[in-house]
Amino acid sequence: MSKDLIIGVDAGTSVVKSIVFDLTGRQIASASVKNRYFTAEGGAATQPLDQTWDDCATTLRQLSQHVPDIATRVVAVAVTGQGDGTWLVDDAGAPVGDAWLWLDARAGQIAERLRQRPEDAARFLRTGTGLNACQQGAQLLHMMEHQPDRLERAATAFHCKDWLYFNLTGVRATDPSEACFTFGDYRTRAYCDDVIGFYGLGASNALIPPICDGATTHHRLSRSAAEQTGLLAGTPIVLGYVDVICSALGAGAYAQDRALGCTIVGTTGMHIRTKQAADISLNTALKSGYVMLMPIEGIAAQMQTNMASTLNLDWVLGLAKQVAESLGDAVDKDRLLGLIDGWLETTHPASLLYHPYISDAGERGPFIDHTARSSFIGLNANHGFGDLVRGTIEGLGFAARDCYAAIGDMPDEIRLTGGAARSTGLRNILSATLGAPVRQSMREEAGAAGAAMIAAVSVGIYDTMQDCLNEWVSPLLGERDDPDPKLVETYSHHFPHYVAAREALQPIWHRLADQKDT
Repeated sequence: MSKDLIIGVDAGTSVVKSIVFDLTGRQIASASVKNRYFTAEGGAATQPLDQTWDDCATTLRQLSQHVPDIATRVVAVAVTGQGDGTWLVDDAGAPVGDAWLWLDARAGQIAERLRQRPEDAARFLRTGTGLNACQQGAQLLHMMEHQPDRLERAATAFHCKDWLYFNLTGVRATDPSEACFTFGDYRTRAYCDDVIGFYGLGASNALIPPICDGATTHHRLSRSAAEQTGLLAGTPIVLGYVDVICSALGAGAYAQDRALGCTIVGTTGMHIRTKQAADISLNTALKSGYVMLMPIEGIAAQMQTNMASTLNLDWVLGLAKQVAESLGDAVDKDRLLGLIDGWLETTHPASLLYHPYISDAGERGPFIDHTARSSFIGLNANHGFGDLVRGTIEGLGFAARDCYAAIGDMPDEIRLTGGAARSTGLRNILSATLGAPVRQSMREEAGAAGAAMIAAVSVGIYDTMQDCLNEWVSPLLGERDDPDPKLVETYSHHFPHYVAAREALQPIWHRLADQKDT
């Protein structure tokens, strides 16, 4: 039987998925395992490394139950995963404690302290990335100050996908996207000594792994990993770019002749413009956002990222679930999600103002403040639960507009991906708050697909990424949703109030945080 399949692995914060595609991008089968993370006082958010690898291997084994002779048919396996964070291993490759996730807020004060240094302006110009508590540099510095023995035992600082790649191949590496927005220069696609030196990590600099570009290089599945996954030893393994880039790639964020945007409505909210790296204009006033390299020569993604997107929906729907359960009625999340469009139809636009800063880590786009917190403004006795849901979704839309405004001009069209983008009402609100047409990617697993696309180019199935995009992405774009002009006018009037309120609340957040610390 010929080799006719590619597997894309996407290790998210809450789910690890392995997806099988044929060589034209059609999804054949999938397997997933719920991934668990743990929180603790002080803003800790951690995940056991071995658990994430075991979950990955489990999903790869499970695929054999759905696809006959899969091991002999796989051309390549590509891996992506949740970004930022710190996954430490020792000389033998064993975990050094649990991973610190992108949700971990412990390095917030250190990140704020670093941003106040004059040298941070030069670091920002190199990386194109605002410094926040999620990032490995700030987290390593926090460990150096508070857990030095941990760093002394560590040999390599991975990100999530790097850890999985190491287990699959035995190769210690990271990809160009995470390498450069953390410790490098997006113009040279390489590490930058000045950026590394900015953190003052000393001997811990040796923890940073080499860069491996999966678009041009791959390694082979080891024998031990073959036994754990059920695949054939020697199968090409491709290190994908960070999950945000893979999702943007799979959702259609890039076209050679279009000014496109892409919003990922996921646990976090990602708002992306793809450009020639040489044409990127950085927001030096706010020093926020990310510049992440694409697996396309000369192309980078400029983005602003909300710490929380659907986390806000989870919270507000969780309130309804708690009330229902207290009355003896078991209600699952899918049932509540099915009610959203109905709530939106019976409520009035812009009757509330909501800032979606529900994460314990605060906000990172378009401003960086680890003390930022959510709030409703404008509540009165006539508001019901549906108004809270609508206000929450409108808050996500205003947060997206806030982010795109920090990047530059609004794109001609914005591609949407993420489970919540399936809601017609949510798409309509996003389109109207942004004042731009949107188009949903019908690709169910954009992240895994983006990783598989990198593999398809790496192993020579396609000569260029554009060739792959034409076959894997374009046919799966939905119809264009144009915004309602009246709703655009309403939200355009309301948006300045959203910005003014968050600016006015910022000193209050800091006072509340100071009070909490005393």
